Amino acid sequence: MKLENLKNFNDIVIQMHDNPDADAVGSGYALYRYFKAEGKRVRLLYGGRNKIHKSNMLLLIKELAIPVEYIKEKDLKEKPELLLTVDCQYGEGNVTCFPAEHVAMIDHHATGRESDDMVEIRSHIVSCSTVCFDMLTKAGYDVNADIRVATALYYGLFMDSNELSEIRHPLERDMIEFLNIDKRLIKKLTHANFTLEELETAAIAMIRFSYDENKRLSIVKSKPCDPNILGMVGDMVLQVDSIDVCIIFNECPGGYKLSVRSCEAEVAANDLAAYLTENIGNGGGHIDKAGGFISEKEYEEQFDDMVIESYIFQRVDEYYDSFDVVYARDGMTDREGCQLYQKKPYTYGYVKTTDLFEEGTECRIRTYEGDVLVTASPNIYLMIGYMGEVYPLDKDSFLKKYIPKEESFYKEFDYEPSVRNLSDDRVCEIMAYAKQCDCQDSARIYAKPLVKAAKVFTKWDYEKYMYGKPGDYICYTFDDETDLYVIKREVFDETYMAVE
Repeated sequence: MKLENLKNFNDIVIQMHDNPDADAVGSGYALYRYFKAEGKRVRLLYGGRNKIHKSNMLLLIKELAIPVEYIKEKDLKEKPELLLTVDCQYGEGNVTCFPAEHVAMIDHHATGRESDDMVEIRSHIVSCSTVCFDMLTKAGYDVNADIRVATALYYGLFMDSNELSEIRHPLERDMIEFLNIDKRLIKKLTHANFTLEELETAAIAMIRFSYDENKRLSIVKSKPCDPNILGMVGDMVLQVDSIDVCIIFNECPGGYKLSVRSCEAEVAANDLAAYLTENIGNGGGHIDKAGGFISEKEYEEQFDDMVIESYIFQRVDEYYDSFDVVYARDGMTDREGCQLYQKKPYTYGYVKTTDLFEEGTECRIRTYEGDVLVTASPNIYLMIGYMGEVYPLDKDSFLKKYIPKEESFYKEFDYEPSVRNLSDDRVCEIMAYAKQCDCQDSARIYAKPLVKAAKVFTKWDYEKYMYGKPGDYICYTFDDETDLYVIKREVFDETYMAVE
């Protein structure tokens, strides 16, 4: 859905869920300002049994003068031409059902509903504020024109991502860097998050924990509370000298909220969060801090009456048994089943780092896989892969594998990679500098499909691993067995062929 699709309506009500949080208010306020600028009659409201009472929310609404309305009765006095729900979906249990002539929805919670011309649901995004930020930007609306709008959107993402520790998508990182916010207010809000009652909840959770000595892992159940308390508990638990990984969870509307913390290189918090929520919710974040949500409906359909504690313990055991760890510095220790492959004829993209910045410049590449740090050098190129993945490659390896061309390279990807100069914060779009290169016939690798998941620490990065699922391929180059890495099955099948 595009916001332009809704501009035919003149009487618009923006509705938040019945217990509005920072993400709902930030999203709703930004959309309110957009439609006001378009000359529409617009209101921002919510229903339910209780008015907003949390101190940080009351402060946010007061400081930014957000025109939030609380409707006590179930029905609006006048049926709006368009009812637009944000951070929630019409008909769900946490949304008062107000009648309307037309209904549209913007959300980031997965409920199985398909997106269409009047619905925009992106469950891979951690906050609805980010979805709205992207939609507003694409609609040509300058969210930085008013610092109140930018601050509201930022705080929505800030809170729903547990103070930015659980961001998953490069769009979220772009949003953080783009917004011009009131830092004074954000600091003030962060010191108004918890009540004394919530502090007691955190304290009780920390003394009621389970511990696995072999895994150096703790699992903590908390009473229902603000999601940010889970993160606070996790950060404190991880400071214990005998704990490397912790999982904190509680019940919340519609399911269960998880917060994961890890200081163990071989257990990335985002991977563990994704594993715990696979097929029943969504999860992700950073390698050290992550979060997730388990849908109560999906959980009950698959696990019937299994209590959630039993599921988490069982799933954690399965996770630790599910993968092998491989270090590129040790080479390919198990070559059984490896076959020789070469790349199919295909045109890729490449960029010389010195075409982007002066030699010696430290820069950060932003991609779906995360941020990669490199230093601009005549010997370092950036490759643009089949699905838009970007990775560094030294010049000698590049010339062995590819034939460089002078023609410009362009291909549309879901998210186009960018690179940022860390010295002056200047951003360059990689695709604007990309040139074509063709595969050499001699670009050969040994590879075999993974039977068991593997975490591969490449020669480029011994702190973060590449994760390969069963069916993906573990590979090493023909003349360098320490150049070890993982290629996703769908990419491998499209780009490599066996050598007879």
